[in-house]
Amino acid sequence: MAARSAEPLDLTRSLVRAWRTNERVNQVLLELLDPAVWRSFPPCSRRRNIATTFAHIHNVRLMRLKMSGKGIALPERLERGEVTPEEASHALAASSDAMVALIEQAGAAGGRVTGYAAGIVLLLLAAVNHEAHHRGQITHWARELGSPLEAERALRLWEWDKLWKEIGG
Repeated sequence: MAARSAEPLDLTRSLVRAWRTNERVNQVLLELLDPAVWRSFPPCSRRRNIATTFAHIHNVRLMRLKMSGKGIALPERLERGEVTPEEASHALAASSDAMVALIEQAGAAGGRVTGYAAGIVLLLLAAVNHEAHHRGQITHWARELGSPLEAERALRLWEWDKLWKEIGG
């Protein structure tokens, strides 16, 4: 039996899909959270809460885009103290789309990114790692505030292969 020929890896397309899956994880987390704990400060953090942390994720994306995404339209910053879950969801979707534009721009430039010598792959890994860190904080804080994520539903946060299919992977 002859082996099937595989298509060559399209790195830009793969990075876009991976990034969109990361964003889907953020959106699922927003859907799973109890709105009652959105602005509450957990006992272990008097500086940030769930709302300010989602705003921080979005605003750090904007910082990366401002540094590296020449010519890419930037969404508005989020005000940490005033953001609602719906505003966070829309803002994250918009900054995710802008990050996709950065990935595509870098792909057309051989992976190079202005202001980030290590290139687009490392920039994206750092961004996903940053967001995963904060998702961990958010789930921990929800538990501390008496509204833990429902265990079976929270598994969705780890099912990247299924979430990848949801985004059209």
